[in-house]
Amino acid sequence: MNTPIDVTQSTFKSEVVDSDIPVVVDFWAEWCGPCKKLSPILEQIAEEMDGQVKVAKVDVDTERTLGAMFQVMSIPTVMIFKDGAAVDTMIGAQPKNEIVSRIHQHI
Repeated sequence: MNTPIDVTQSTFKSEVVDSDIPVVVDFWAEWCGPCKKLSPILEQIAEEMDGQVKVAKVDVDTERTLGAMFQVMSIPTVMIFKDGAAVDTMIGAQPKNEIVSRIHQHI
């Protein structure tokens, strides 16, 4: 079973930038209500799309540098990375079908 992985500044390059498949990165925080609603959706996507996409989570409270690097002003922010670059951004809790549709544009 594939589950979202926690990514830090020290693991971002190896897990996201150097990934050979697209990576969905969830910028979130523990206190964020919409983030908590989005979390089980991303867990389902990680499991259902195992091998096609990787799901990563970045806690913006502990990884402020990563949040600033990608200009995350509002959470949850979900970014799709392909070939090391951000190719799509969704701000706010999106429905599962919207996230999956956006992922399919990049696989």
